[in-house]
Amino acid sequence: MEQEGKLRSAGWFESPSIGGFVARSWTKNQGYPHHLYKDRPVIGICNTWSELTPCNGHFRILAEMVKRGVYEAGGFPLEFPVMSLGEALMKPTTMLFRNLASMDVEETIRANPLDGVVLLTGCDKTTPSTIMGACSVDLPTIVVSGGAMLNGKFRGRDIGSGTDVWKFNDDLRAGVMTPEEYVEAEACMSRSDGNCMTMGTAATMACMVEALGLTLPGGAAIPAPDARRKRLAHLAGNRIVDMVREDLRLSQVLTREAFENAIMVNAAVGGSTNFVIHLLAIAGRMGVPLELADFDRLGSHLPLLVNLMPSGEFLMEDFYYAGGVPVVIQELKDHLHLDTMTITGKGQGENTAGAVCYNREVIASIAEPVQPAAGIAVLHGNLCADGAIIKPSAASPHLMQHRGAAVVFEDIEDYHARIDDPDLPIDENSVMVLKGVGPRGYPGMPEVGNMGLPKKLLERGVRDLVRISDGRMSGTAFGTVVLHIAPESAIGGTLALVQSGDMIELDVPNRRLHLDVPDDELAQRRTAWRPPAPRADRGYVRLYINHVQQANTGADLDFLVGKSGSVVDRESHT
Repeated sequence: MEQEGKLRSAGWFESPSIGGFVARSWTKNQGYPHHLYKDRPVIGICNTWSELTPCNGHFRILAEMVKRGVYEAGGFPLEFPVMSLGEALMKPTTMLFRNLASMDVEETIRANPLDGVVLLTGCDKTTPSTIMGACSVDLPTIVVSGGAMLNGKFRGRDIGSGTDVWKFNDDLRAGVMTPEEYVEAEACMSRSDGNCMTMGTAATMACMVEALGLTLPGGAAIPAPDARRKRLAHLAGNRIVDMVREDLRLSQVLTREAFENAIMVNAAVGGSTNFVIHLLAIAGRMGVPLELADFDRLGSHLPLLVNLMPSGEFLMEDFYYAGGVPVVIQELKDHLHLDTMTITGKGQGENTAGAVCYNREVIASIAEPVQPAAGIAVLHGNLCADGAIIKPSAASPHLMQHRGAAVVFEDIEDYHARIDDPDLPIDENSVMVLKGVGPRGYPGMPEVGNMGLPKKLLERGVRDLVRISDGRMSGTAFGTVVLHIAPESAIGGTLALVQSGDMIELDVPNRRLHLDVPDDELAQRRTAWRPPAPRADRGYVRLYINHVQQANTGADLDFLVGKSGSVVDRESHT
């Protein structure tokens, strides 16, 4: 349907056939005048608003701001809904549905008369899922993130969503916090529109989007209730119309150099480990070579510059007032590819030139960082032949080299049943091991890797143990937690063979994770091992189990990797 030199939407709205009549006539029932249907870029506003996704609850307003900008620039905005993924309410995990939402986005964009797209994203998986879907179509695209909540305020101090949840829960279980105080903290933590205000996965994804060049400069850190977030949406509406006229597509922005920039910026901001699995999936859709080793090679040696929870003490609101991502990019200018194209039509260097830091407590200089060499580390060894990851900036230094006996939980139900058993053989030297929480095994790879510690250890003041799993961890969480072990236990990875009492060695400086069991013993265990039965026999979940890739390649569905483009070569009407 696409013709050289003409807008893609012309194949629908300017067609003299019955299909053109239908496209114009039926949409005119919304009151659109005839002049909107000719020579105007049609801009799709992909809205992940839902009352089931509280973090994105203000997106109806943002969509209206985008529409203003599109109309002002001479475009024709059409808003459409897609599956929304809310961390707070969805079970068993939003990660199970990331790829489904990406399919929704991809097919909605491709099947409709759109020339460009604005993605409204916020809560964790709405950002990677919509970007993945848009990448597979490859039209001009801008991301407008929803922004973080205002700082939580509880009894005279700032508290951070997620990060303080884990602390409060430990204190409650240890008897340090009362149930009444626990309930009071709920309202104090979430007191405005927006997503988590820690450097959790939602904020990490917003920073990733800015580092990739997919949003307007400075867009990552503006608080959700701040009027400047609305102005950003308006300006994005302006810019997407120009991008269509310039034919500036995702494939011109999402280059190998852009992905490398994102990895380095993520290290400096102390971003979530979830960044790894989402960036790998996005790269897979674009056909850009990216592998797990790149995250260690490019990011692990870089310092932590942003002093935000869970790796530091401040929150996203403070990060914005201090100068946001543009300051971080300028601090990293000797490491980044500053000439990479962005959605502005300019390079990152030009976009961020003159960025000023207004608070060095929040954004440190590269000469005096918050922590040295704090980026995500990639581990290898007989426990993780295809890799595993750990976030050193959120871990306990004294556990970064550790040897201890495994305390094994065969699945999440086993963990919940036994974790507070007074007779559980566990102490501060133990290594907690959780199986069955990988992409296929759970299914969906939930954020349970930061297992809560046993009550008897919490009561003794222990607040961290080495924890190992094939699952994920919330970006708001912290601890010496090894994640994304591949191959996962459900498909017969070595993790499936670990038994309580086995000695495990973690050596982060040397990037090693080793199960100290002789090879012949492991071979005998493997002979006796049987894969668990799939937890679904129909529908999307069964499709997911049959086709999901492992964590080290992004956990996308194998048949979704790559892109089909924007052409639709069959008509719906004669």
